[in-house]
Amino acid sequence: MNVVPLHDRVVLRRLEGDQQTSTGLYIPDTAQEKQARGEVKAVGPGKANDKGEFRSLTVTVGQHVLFSKYSGTDIKVDGEELVILREDDILAIIEK
Repeated sequence: MNVVPLHDRVVLRRLEGDQQTSTGLYIPDTAQEKQARGEVKAVGPGKANDKGEFRSLTVTVGQHVLFSKYSGTDIKVDGEELVILREDDILAIIEK
């Protein structure tokens, strides 16, 4: 199944958090916080302006981004956990 976001929505896959502290202790899955970092998997066509023209989104597929911690909707597609959110909820693009 393929998820195609509408308008100014973006589909992300959350990036894994650190499994270990800086001192070497392992953090159990139940104690780990959900990461507010993700990889863009799909983007919508953009947001329509007053004239009905679409403004394309700034983010592109494959980029890593930081997003607002409590934004978006968690979904599961073919066993993969994804997040759908508006482009406005993306705070920054992480450059490698």
